[in-house]
Amino acid sequence: MGKPSAASDSFKVEPVQRSESLASHVAKQLEQMVTLGRIPVGEKLPTEAQLCDMFAVSRTVIREAITQLKSLGLVETRRGVGTTVMRSQPAETLFAYTINPTAVEDILNILELRMSVEEKAAEMAAMRRSEQDIERLEQSLSAFDAALAKGELAREEDLAFHLAIASATGNPFFRQFYEQFNKNIIPRAKIVNTNLDHPATEEYLERVRQEHRAIFDAIREGEPEKASKAMHTHLYRAYHLYEKYRASQQFE
Repeated sequence: MGKPSAASDSFKVEPVQRSESLASHVAKQLEQMVTLGRIPVGEKLPTEAQLCDMFAVSRTVIREAITQLKSLGLVETRRGVGTTVMRSQPAETLFAYTINPTAVEDILNILELRMSVEEKAAEMAAMRRSEQDIERLEQSLSAFDAALAKGELAREEDLAFHLAIASATGNPFFRQFYEQFNKNIIPRAKIVNTNLDHPATEEYLERVRQEHRAIFDAIREGEPEKASKAMHTHLYRAYHLYEKYRASQQFE
């Protein structure tokens, strides 16, 4: 892997912090370039090869970073065109007025753990799911929709969906991983209803519903890589949202 090109100087690439993955490091810097207008809406990101040179990383790292930007609604990739900036800010805001700082830390810690486990669980579920597993997943999606229709936060229904994925792996320890946390593994379980911004909550839960559907479709179709990526998008978006909230509170 060669040295960063001169192009990296114009983008002010920062060194990697040892506490984060290479892909997250690249994604955060690209996000900053977009939100600060250094890469305007409508413009394309540098090519994969250029980004590899800029950050001195592999194409795999760049592709994972781009996937993270896509999950935030910031960019869109089209074959033969490249990756284009679609908006200057992530697609949504947090759905609570205020959250206890300790709760935010707990949420981020749990989401870090979930990202390391659930992407693999979704992959294995896509390879091993039975007809009974598919039926259980469909039932959990229907229950989630019904809860939203009642104006509820669907915390238990959210947990049931992820438990169904864990069961579909055929490995009992995946399910035990979830059961030890109960519904506290769902981020919004740590937020009281009185703190909620209800229009933003509805938007957030609709995104969750769509992401659940994408994960389910990949598992049903037996596409392990697609299922893993869909789970990554789902969890990373939540992680990014709470991480941004924590940062905003630190500077108030």
